[in-house]
Amino acid sequence: MDLLRTLCQLAAPAGNEAPMTEFLLNYIAQSQSSWRVQPQVLSGEEFQDCIILIFGKPRTAVFAHMDSIGFTVRYGQELVRIGGPRTETGYRLVGQDSQGTIDCTLTVDEETGELGYEFTRPIERGTELTFFCDFRETETSVQSCYLDNRLGVWNALRLAETLENGIIAFSCWEEHGGGSVAYLAKYIYEHYSVRQALISDITWVTEGVHAGKGVVISLRDSLIPRRSYVDRIRRLAREAGIAHQLEVEGSGGSDAKELQHGAQPWDWCFIGAPEDHVHSPNELVDKRDIDSMLALYQVLMREL
Repeated sequence: MDLLRTLCQLAAPAGNEAPMTEFLLNYIAQSQSSWRVQPQVLSGEEFQDCIILIFGKPRTAVFAHMDSIGFTVRYGQELVRIGGPRTETGYRLVGQDSQGTIDCTLTVDEETGELGYEFTRPIERGTELTFFCDFRETETSVQSCYLDNRLGVWNALRLAETLENGIIAFSCWEEHGGGSVAYLAKYIYEHYSVRQALISDITWVTEGVHAGKGVVISLRDSLIPRRSYVDRIRRLAREAGIAHQLEVEGSGGSDAKELQHGAQPWDWCFIGAPEDHVHSPNELVDKRDIDSMLALYQVLMREL
C-alpha cells in the first residue's frame, strides 16, 4: 500500500495533472525492467498530460484517470468546485501559491451554500486546493482522500507488472467534464485497431453494492454499454471464480462516456472497487475488493 499512499498524497486536481504525469513517468522508467513485458511509453505534447503504455500485441485498453476533485480560489475568499467534492465546514485544504505553502480550512455558508476558506492571508486567485491527505490503513481497509481514482491508477500500475498484451491509458479531466479520452481513443483505434476498453475507476457503496463482497462490474450508469461485451466479462469472472458484484445505476459516468459518444466503435465496461464516503477526505475501500479488482483485470486482459 506504500505506492497507493504516495499516489493519494500527490496533488493533481483536474486541469493540473502534470505532477501526477511526472511521477508516473518516473515510476514507469524505474520499475519496468522488472515487469514481464517492457512497454512502449507514449507521452508528450501530442497527448498533453496523458500517458499511453503499449504492451505486446494489444487487444484491449484500460483507461484510468489521473485527476482528482478539488477547489479553485476565486476572488476574495471564495472557492469554486473542481468536479463534485463533498463540502463540510472544517475540511482541511492544502495547496501552494507564489507566496508559499497553504494549509487552510474550508468554510460553507449555511444560508447560501457558498464556499470559502479561512487562512492567515489571502490566497492568490486561480490557486488549486485539495483535501489534506490522511492515509489510514488497517488489516482490512484503506481510507484516504482521492482513492477515486488513485486506486484505479494503482490497479493499472500493478496490472502492468504482469501484462503481456494490452494498452494502459492514463487520462485527464475526468472529474470535471472529461475531454482527453476522445483523442486517446482515436489514437489507439487508428494506430492499434483496439476497440475494447475496461474503465479502471472506483464506484460507490450503495444499497445494492456492499464493501467486501468483491469488485463491481457495472451493467449501466447514465450510459448503457453493449450487453454482449459485458456478458463476456461476466462469464470470464464467473469461470475464474473471482468475487464480484453487479451494479445498476441511472446516473453517474466515467471516461466511458467519451468512448460511447466517439466516432469509433468502442466496447467498454466500468469495473472497479466500491468505496464509501465518496468524494470526501475519508473515502473508504475494503482490501478484499482491491484484491478482486486486480485479479479480474489480470484475467480479462489475458482472455478478452
